[in-house]
Amino acid sequence: MNSYVQIIGDSRTEIWGMTGRTRLARMLERIDGVSVITGMAELPPGAPVIFLRGDYIFDVRVLQAVIGMDNGFVLHPQDDDAAIAIRTTDYDANVFDHDHYPDSLTRVAVDDLVNPYNDRLKKYEPARVWRILPDNRELLERELFSGSYKGVTDLVTKWVWPVPARWATKVCTRLKLKPNHVTLFSLVLAILAGYAFWLGEFAGGLLLGWFMTFLDTVDGKLARVTLTSSRFGDLLDHGLDLVHPPLWYLAWGVGLAVATPGTTPLALLMGLMLAAYLGGRLCEGVFQHYLADFSIFMWRPVDSLTRLITARRNPNMLILTAALVAGRPDTGLVMVVAWHVLSTLFLLLRLGVAWKAKQDQGPLVGWLSTVGEGTRHNGLALKIFT
Repeated sequence: MNSYVQIIGDSRTEIWGMTGRTRLARMLERIDGVSVITGMAELPPGAPVIFLRGDYIFDVRVLQAVIGMDNGFVLHPQDDDAAIAIRTTDYDANVFDHDHYPDSLTRVAVDDLVNPYNDRLKKYEPARVWRILPDNRELLERELFSGSYKGVTDLVTKWVWPVPARWATKVCTRLKLKPNHVTLFSLVLAILAGYAFWLGEFAGGLLLGWFMTFLDTVDGKLARVTLTSSRFGDLLDHGLDLVHPPLWYLAWGVGLAVATPGTTPLALLMGLMLAAYLGGRLCEGVFQHYLADFSIFMWRPVDSLTRLITARRNPNMLILTAALVAGRPDTGLVMVVAWHVLSTLFLLLRLGVAWKAKQDQGPLVGWLSTVGEGTRHNGLALKIFT
């Protein structure tokens, strides 16, 4: 059954290049079963309508919860009595100007609707709504950008990239660049970095590689804050992330063999690296396919802490950069391979523990989804991820 929604009002201030009404309309387009109407003439007789204020920014989880409700209600923000959403059969477009609402409408707060665990971005994040005002544009853009980050990721993405990535995202927004433009440029940089490694130009390759990893953060954030993500862009981005790291390490090994023939056991190192890389990805896939509907890094605090430094691209790039600065690019490759092997062995151990836990205790639950329910968790993990 369709849900009919009418957006009332708009904001004069643009947030990430969009007014509140435009942002809200784009969000509603992505929710199945929603028809956005502009007047009561478009509404079937007797059908309820949901009025939403266009001068507010809504968390998508709040919108989904509102659309899913089947009774009359008045929704207000946390710590505020203002009405921001109303579901009613009273077809009065000035409904938000009313001082009093019928007793038949249940008053609901945002905090009552949404679980604070954000499954899409894998983090503990209470849902919010914000009033758009002329003097809070910078604050709201920071909030939306911060909210676009995944909670559990590597240490570079979590602590190094956020500030420059927000600046870069703002530039992309002003230039009207799309996320796919940034991803395609990242693809070019990934190829050039690999070619530089292949030639033994490690310093130049690392500069290109770090720029590529930075843009790999920017394209996702640009897609989320401007609501312009696409299935093609998602496949391109994730496909690039999956394929290029082992090719970079292979190219690095070839570059070492060219620079110092016979000193690097390339075949052995590449065999170990590929086995560990594929093994780690296989462990992640088996966990999410057979044991739970969330990532293995979301299961327990130790798994989330491990994700900060596990053998993914950015931690490995730190190893290669440090080794090159020390004048030992050969040692850097050996360390990356060794770290891959150790990381995969740890994942294999965690997979075995999770398998047994599911057999003995039933369905697995991600630790972040239980924050605030009285469950005790690792203090460091709570500080970092919540």
